[in-house]
Amino acid sequence: MSRRRRKSLPVEPVQCDIEKLSHDGRGIAYREGKIQFVDGALPGESVVAKVVGSRSKFDELRTLEVLTASPERATPPCDYADLCGGCSLQHMTGDAQIQFKQKTLLENFAHFGGIEPLHWEPPMRSPDLAYRRKARLGVRFVPKRDSVLVGFREKRNTFLTDINRCVVMDVRIGERITDLRDMLYGLEAHNTIAQIEVACGDETAALVFRNMEPLSAKDYETLVSFGQAHDLHIYLQPKGPDTVHRIWPEQGEERLSYRIDAFDLTMQFHPMDFTQVNADINQQMVVRAVEWLELEPDDRVLDLFCGLGNFTLPLARQAGQVIGVEGDDAMVIRGRENASLNGVDNVTFYGANLQADFTSEPWAAEGFDKILIDPPRSGAQEICEYLAAFGAKRIVYVSCNPATLARDAGVLVGKGYSLIRAGVMDMFPHTTHVESIAVFERA
Repeated sequence: MSRRRRKSLPVEPVQCDIEKLSHDGRGIAYREGKIQFVDGALPGESVVAKVVGSRSKFDELRTLEVLTASPERATPPCDYADLCGGCSLQHMTGDAQIQFKQKTLLENFAHFGGIEPLHWEPPMRSPDLAYRRKARLGVRFVPKRDSVLVGFREKRNTFLTDINRCVVMDVRIGERITDLRDMLYGLEAHNTIAQIEVACGDETAALVFRNMEPLSAKDYETLVSFGQAHDLHIYLQPKGPDTVHRIWPEQGEERLSYRIDAFDLTMQFHPMDFTQVNADINQQMVVRAVEWLELEPDDRVLDLFCGLGNFTLPLARQAGQVIGVEGDDAMVIRGRENASLNGVDNVTFYGANLQADFTSEPWAAEGFDKILIDPPRSGAQEICEYLAAFGAKRIVYVSCNPATLARDAGVLVGKGYSLIRAGVMDMFPHTTHVESIAVFERA
């Protein structure tokens, strides 16, 4: 039986006239009736591009040369922008990126929910460099080059980009990629470190090394010395997430922290906890969410998918009572720790399966005046079916996926709510990630 031959790709570059952008930020052109998805191209441009992938209905290309440039084109701040998959929109001006994200949210509301907010809120923006406080860096030893690579995957393949710095990451890590590579190359275990989790607080940054084999005493000391030299907390993860442990510093609080200044709160977290990537946007987002709920001193508020209390504790500063509910038991514990740390005593955290009907839970029996929900990318369609039972006057929905927000908005509107306001938040500048916030009011 013969093997199917892989279709050979065109060797010669082709010229593409870009008509619009795809949802993932690639230019769209047409050649001989076939869709061309072109990385690094903008609407209105004519580019020369190389075909890097081909399927029956479309080709994938990478821009080699811009013949006619769009006014929205920018010089990428990163030398690796054309290759690295960590960012996809660095060739686009910041204003154009925001417009793209606003258009994406608008189109999703129209397509999935068939609705539009009464008012579009101006976008939340922040500095677009050195903003990223959470990341997962890949690590790979390349025998043919006798070197270690540290970074993000290349666009649309599994190779790691060969980088020396990352301009979008917190400078405590982003400017030390070369130092990190050199240190890893010197380890006896240079070929058994699989990845590095990065977590940065306001004062301290941490690296969690996924070591697939036990480390020698020499390697252990090398990692400790790296932490000492660069003022970083160093952790190891020999197996699953529950094996993560700190090796430097040996003493002291095993937590990072960040401030929410508007509410005089200090939030502590473990490096493996979920926290928002962009500290500046998080500050703005929390303030807006609390403002949009229009809290009264005697309000009883529900915060779903509450995590470590990022919204819960600010809400408790203005409401009478706040119930925070989370599916991850470790985060429930963290929320309680943060409430105690900040002396907030009008909040209670519960663990619960948020994919099931929770309206009969004891903590839900008294109902709620206001609700905040911050679900994962999959959204909260079933939950939105339940929320109407509480009769809350207002619901604020924080979203990391415009498609599921729009779908869930349709459910809430069908339950008697109106979509009052919505807007995007540029949590991930230079990427196509669309973070947004919306408020619903009961008629």
